[in-house]
Amino acid sequence: MSLSRRGLLAAGGAVGALAATAAGAGSATAAPARGKGHGRVRTGFDRLAADGYALLKGERVGIVTNPTGITSDVRHIVDVMHPDERVDLIAVFGPEHGFRGTAQAGGSEGRYDDPATGLPVYDTYLKSGQALADVFIASGVDTVVFDIQDAGARFYTYIWTLYDCMEAAALAGKRFVVLDRPNPVTGRAALGPVLDPAFSTFVGRREISQAHGMTVTELALLFNARFLAERPVDLRIVKMSGWKRSDFFDATGLPWVPPSPNMPTPDTALVYSGTCLFEGTNLSEGRGTTRPFELLGAEGIDHRWAATVNALGLPGVAFREAYFAPTFSKFQGKTVGGVQLHVHDREVFDPVRTGIALLVTAKRTWSGFEWRSDNWIDKLTGNTRVRTMIDAGADTDEVVGAWSKELAAFRAVRKRYLQYR
Repeated sequence: MSLSRRGLLAAGGAVGALAATAAGAGSATAAPARGKGHGRVRTGFDRLAADGYALLKGERVGIVTNPTGITSDVRHIVDVMHPDERVDLIAVFGPEHGFRGTAQAGGSEGRYDDPATGLPVYDTYLKSGQALADVFIASGVDTVVFDIQDAGARFYTYIWTLYDCMEAAALAGKRFVVLDRPNPVTGRAALGPVLDPAFSTFVGRREISQAHGMTVTELALLFNARFLAERPVDLRIVKMSGWKRSDFFDATGLPWVPPSPNMPTPDTALVYSGTCLFEGTNLSEGRGTTRPFELLGAEGIDHRWAATVNALGLPGVAFREAYFAPTFSKFQGKTVGGVQLHVHDREVFDPVRTGIALLVTAKRTWSGFEWRSDNWIDKLTGNTRVRTMIDAGADTDEVVGAWSKELAAFRAVRKRYLQYR
């Protein structure tokens, strides 16, 4: 068989072997030995490409992705797939922040033609149901592929882009393929309150815990079986090879690309599922600094907050009195006081418990503490309980203990869909 120069160039970056399964089926073939210069973990895309895109053969393909959809040598997967004659890539679908990542939080890039490839880029942000299904139909694709790096928290919106796209693909009669990437904060445990469906929004569509401890393929399997069961999508997953549930991102050998403008490092992801709760308050959550979600503060806060939270002896983390001036978002251009989190033992660090402790102590030590007027904290936690308990004077143990039964029930459900050890 002969290959054109175009095909040979596109094939050059492929590594790994395919692991594709239908929803509920077992994993496929084992990966061969690692190629020189590559890390231990091979992503779903790496394995799909190494198999010559056999899973997509004969299909007109569209892909939901963003700047995190890269190969281990930091080429974007769209730029790799587009010239490859073995795959018919005809469309790209951009989530929040956009396909190429030009938009800030709460923004997207709209409909345009990608200058690098000429491919049409469709906007999925804030679209769901039949409206999103109509986008898939208009694009002319047969199969929708999803490949985006997650951050491990329920309120990180890409997993709900996944959910919405799965639902829409089912409505449109399209096949859906999910390419896996690591959970950057491990897949060891589910933590925090489980969403009450009455609080369903784009920062939490369905009943999963605040830190889910799953990968995107595992979530896709759970979504399809439990939340989309009345009309499941024709789902395939392509697993990683070499990833273990205990792996933090720096153990994978993969390059980190910020999944969104305020998720600059894996350290950010480590604390995010707890400290993002400060979006629901009048304190800065560190947006507009070089350490978003690690720096928290407001005008009028002093050393007492750090001292109070340090006195709790929370495992794996210490708190430094800190002063900073955000360049945008809350307190733009003003110097505020607060704390910086320093995680010194991530194996025992519990981000959700830490986030609750910080809320409890902030309210007790700073008279200016307020919840956001729209009760956004209820959307983030998935219930009113966290807010009302803290307002009533509950301590950290009482708030955390209040979700123990629902979390145990979710952990039992979650276990059925885990694909890695």
